[in-house]
Amino acid sequence: MPLPQLVRITGHKVRTVQSSVLVLVQHNLLWHARTEEDGEVLEVNVDECLMRLRFGTFVCQAEKLFGKAAAEIVQAILDHGKLRPPEILSHLGAYEPKTTKLYSHTIHKLVSASYLKPATILSHVSPRDKRIQYEAEEKAKIVGFPTAKEIREAKDVAEARLKREEEEAEQVGLKRKAKETIGHRPSKRKTIEEDEFVVEDTVYFRVSFDKFNVHIRNSLIVKAATERYNADAALVVQAALKVTESTQKCVSDARTDPMSVASISLQLSENDLSSGLVFSSKKVASSAYIKDYLGMLSSADNPTPAGRAGSFVSYSSSKVQVEFEIIGRRLQRRVLESVARERHGAEGVRILRLLMDTGKMDEKQVSKIVMMAAKDVRPLLAALAADSLISTQEVPKSADRNPTRTFYLWYVDLNKAYSAILGSLYKTLCNIGMRRRAEMDVGEVKAVLEKRERSDVSQDESLLSRLERDILKEWEAKQKRLTALEMRVEETVFILKDLRVLGINDD
Repeated sequence: MPLPQLVRITGHKVRTVQSSVLVLVQHNLLWHARTEEDGEVLEVNVDECLMRLRFGTFVCQAEKLFGKAAAEIVQAILDHGKLRPPEILSHLGAYEPKTTKLYSHTIHKLVSASYLKPATILSHVSPRDKRIQYEAEEKAKIVGFPTAKEIREAKDVAEARLKREEEEAEQVGLKRKAKETIGHRPSKRKTIEEDEFVVEDTVYFRVSFDKFNVHIRNSLIVKAATERYNADAALVVQAALKVTESTQKCVSDARTDPMSVASISLQLSENDLSSGLVFSSKKVASSAYIKDYLGMLSSADNPTPAGRAGSFVSYSSSKVQVEFEIIGRRLQRRVLESVARERHGAEGVRILRLLMDTGKMDEKQVSKIVMMAAKDVRPLLAALAADSLISTQEVPKSADRNPTRTFYLWYVDLNKAYSAILGSLYKTLCNIGMRRRAEMDVGEVKAVLEKRERSDVSQDESLLSRLERDILKEWEAKQKRLTALEMRVEETVFILKDLRVLGINDD
């Protein structure tokens, strides 16, 4: 949308709209681009808006990894969108040499570990626009009518080009430390070049959501391993993820880098894994426990497609890899089945699993295999289709596509099903936010909250009456329950949206 149209629709002054746009761009909530028809146009970055629900998780994760100073730095950058290192120190009030050194060292660690990334020009341009432009350029090189294979190759080349540009643009942020010349006499000077880097003060940094999302994904994998096997098996998975944590940059990775069993053993040197397994001998080395757990996690006893689909790691030739793609598909399928069970019962899940495992089937085949009467299957299929959990494929017998001479095959379109569930989850998040605001606008609660903001009451809450403290306590309890519900819904959104890169490309 161009700026003049935005001014006309909002009805605000041009200066007010321009200031608001600058604030939204500063917080990475708006993309802007230049077109031949409309000139400068603006587009809302929806993903960035939804990411605000995870800001508290990001701050908490930064404190666990790097300490309180890192949490304060991440909090300051999230509050301001993007900042330069001197501005970060200024906002945190770090003026003493000791405090400045601590925060500067923490900023260096966050940038080196990719938890902070430089804000580049490309980060303010919609990747969709660049992708469309690059795809058009690649398709223009094709001679004649393009085939499906050539179109797919053009999309792959455009995607690789876009990714390469983003990686090249983010190579700033760290620079090599200047050479230091030491020595007492000019004739015996020695030049020592330290292989260290320092953070550039002129570069704006923003929080790398992809890196923090990696930790959310890993925690979900560990939780799934605990539910599937036991706590010791989850410890082995957690150790394997910890070994390759530095190389995990985003959640789109299909699997981790290969690692050895010895590197996993080093991470578990202080853990006792004997409680989850039983051996005939009492003296068993810890590496034996780890190898047995790895065999269990890789479904070594079930070398079939079903066993492969239920594995957590791949274990061969003493090399281990955690399979993110397989786990992501399984987590998404579990969400899909839980939605089907909640809305349509066990029979709906039975039909859904049949169609996901076997592919397209007509109504008679479904009825025969799930061992249900046709009069019961027909309304159930219609209800599942109404919720977009399953879809139909028309196969006409004749060219006129007469419905009476057409086969209707049922199948599961994962892309469509996940999109429908995501839409429902977003509505739930909106309802939670509205409920939270409604609870704050209640007359009694609003009066107590305004009173608590007074300087004297904020320092000494004993000035509140007993009734006011009870109202405040009840309101805080409701807020905690709403926050817990919001976190559970957001976790499901993460599985279906952020891990969706790995779970829907079945063609």
